[in-house]
Amino acid sequence: MSHTILVVEDEPVQLEALSGFLRKQGYEVLQSARPVEALALARERAIDIVLTDFKMPAMSGVELLEALKKMNPAIEVIIMTAYGSVESATDAMKLGAVDYITKPIDLRQLQLMIRNTLERKLLVSENRQLRQQLSERFSFEGIVSQSTAMSQVLNIAGRVASSNAPVLITGETGTGKELVAKAVHFAGSRREKPFVAVNCAALSENLLESELFGHEKGAFTGADRQRKGRFETAEGGTLFLDEVGEIPLALQVKLLRVLQEKSYERVGSSHPLPTNVRIVAATNRDLDAMVREGKFREDLFYRLNVVAICISPLRDRREDIPPLLDAFIERFASENSKKITGISREAMDLLMKYSYPGNVRELENIMQQSIVLCRGEMLVCEDLPLRVHEPFFEKPSFLEMEGTFTAKVEAFEKSLILAALKEAGNVQTRASERLGIGERHLRYKLKKYGLK
Repeated sequence: MSHTILVVEDEPVQLEALSGFLRKQGYEVLQSARPVEALALARERAIDIVLTDFKMPAMSGVELLEALKKMNPAIEVIIMTAYGSVESATDAMKLGAVDYITKPIDLRQLQLMIRNTLERKLLVSENRQLRQQLSERFSFEGIVSQSTAMSQVLNIAGRVASSNAPVLITGETGTGKELVAKAVHFAGSRREKPFVAVNCAALSENLLESELFGHEKGAFTGADRQRKGRFETAEGGTLFLDEVGEIPLALQVKLLRVLQEKSYERVGSSHPLPTNVRIVAATNRDLDAMVREGKFREDLFYRLNVVAICISPLRDRREDIPPLLDAFIERFASENSKKITGISREAMDLLMKYSYPGNVRELENIMQQSIVLCRGEMLVCEDLPLRVHEPFFEKPSFLEMEGTFTAKVEAFEKSLILAALKEAGNVQTRASERLGIGERHLRYKLKKYGLK
């Protein structure tokens, strides 16, 4: 398999010498004298290693390292530095650089360093599924992760599981809040009892009250029999209140009373019923802000927020993308009776750079769609939805972009085409109408920019 190396060096002679040497070793080499241009190349191309100078104008090698790791943690970075800056280079390794080499560059040492780095990348890729079996990485059934951020989440979940303390899980939609709630339940002493979930956003105030507490026969129109509520169904176990921030204020008062007095009344009854349930709540809203705005009761917030677990969005824990991909490929390939052995290097690069506004749930959807459409034994770029081909970073001002006038025009044109296709649901006829060009012209542009 060919490997791509990006050399970033503001000294032209050194840039050409290093690039020429690496090409002779059989690598595909990209080169840039400007870090901003190097970042643009990294967005557009699948790159294995970036070899960058430590001191450069406008952006240092460390700043470039941090931007690259934010874009795609799988890109390995080697720092080139003068002898007097070795200490700074070792600090860069703490930020994610794989190694450093001092100037003047010993080409044989550089060759060995690159070979070792590529062998390490290959080993990591081949053993990713084996790492999934390690207990410290996969502490709970159903949760696939290997990032430090999720390790901290699972650590808190494991420590709180054996207690009866209420837990408040926060995070964007699709991050896996219910999975963590189940992990807390099934790792604790209540695992043999029910885990009952309620989506508080899906029901009106009256229906939600009846859903939570149950009702007596005749309590309201249509109540033709007594009905147990979720508190009663979850007795002895865990009640998961999903989207707890959507509970109306009047009902928040009743929920607070249950937490304080450990009892509740069915709708239409004055007879209190004792309850022994563990409350785990989740929300994608900022409850602190809602308390300040008077939309959520402060006393209820503190009752629920005894132990707080915050799940980071997927774009902030990209180390979890590869093991999630492996899990989804195995699952959906089996469900669709397909033999899919893996994912191409270029497709993996696109998936690592995508922003995932829908988080893990969106990644799951992308993989399900891609596997259904895949025609070979390997997922490739053409199998991925068009939105994944859009760059991770916010689109820069085209006037501020480095490069020629032609390059800026092409970048703007590509952005317009992607936006039109997205709005048109990827229907080329509608997209061409929105752009004011013929469909044949659009197909030519798609081919030109590699978007077909």
